[in-house]
Amino acid sequence: MAIAPLILPPSSMPSHDGLRPLKAWRYVGVFGPELMLCLGAVRIGRARQAFWAVWDRRAQRLHERTVLGPGRVTLTRGAARLLDPDVQIDLELEETAGIEAVCPTGQSYAWTRKQGGVRARGRVMIGGDPVTIDALAVIDDTAAYYERHTRWRWSAGAGRAEDGRTLAWNLVAGVNDAPENSERTIWIDGEPPNPDPAGSPMISAESTDSASRRRPRGSAARTCCSYAAPTASRSAPSPVSYTA
Repeated sequence: MAIAPLILPPSSMPSHDGLRPLKAWRYVGVFGPELMLCLGAVRIGRARQAFWAVWDRRAQRLHERTVLGPGRVTLTRGAARLLDPDVQIDLELEETAGIEAVCPTGQSYAWTRKQGGVRARGRVMIGGDPVTIDALAVIDDTAAYYERHTRWRWSAGAGRAEDGRTLAWNLVAGVNDAPENSERTIWIDGEPPNPDPAGSPMISAESTDSASRRRPRGSAARTCCSYAAPTASRSAPSPVSYTA
C-alpha cells in the first residue's frame, strides 16, 4: 500500500494530528563576548507565547520577559527584533540551509531544522546604552505533534576555538535523538558532522520516499522515520517566520 508523504515545512503543517495540536517555535540564541541573548516565539494550537532574555556580561545582570499572546518579539527569515521599553534588539542573521531531521514522537512525527554558527550582526539597546553585536548564533525551528507529556534535555551554543575556527553545537536527549540521523550536530567552521553518540535506544525506521521531500540546496537532510500522512484539519503557518 502506498504511503502518503508527510506534510513538512515550508508547506503549512496541519494545526492538529488527530487530537494533538501542532507545537511550533522559532528560537534564536546569540553568544557574544559582551552579551548573550535569546528570543523565542512559540505556538501550541491557537495559543501564542513569546520570550526573550539578555545576559549582560559587563554588568552581570539578566534582563528577561515572557508574555502570553501578542508580544514585541519578531522573528523572520534573516532577522530578529525586539521592541521592549527597556531593551531593544535589531539583528540581521546570515542564515544557512542548516540540517533537518524528521523523527517519531509517539504515533506521530516531529520536524526540526537547526542552524549553528550563524553570523548575527546588529545592535542591542539596554536602557539607552547601545551595544554593537557581531557574534555567532544558533537557530532552532521546530514543528511537531509532541505527546502531552514530553521531556528532553538540550544544550546549544557557539563560539570560537583557540585556533580561530568557529564552533557550534546542538545536543539533545529525549526527542529527535535516534542513534543515526538525529538532530544532534556539531559544526566546525560551518560543517555539520553528526556526533550521534552510541548507546541511545534505536527508534529509527527504514526511510522511504514517504518521509522525504525537497530540501534547500546545500542542506543536510536527515530522516529517521516513515509514516502515513497525518489527518489534516485547519492549516498552520510555517514555523520559519513568526511574529508572536
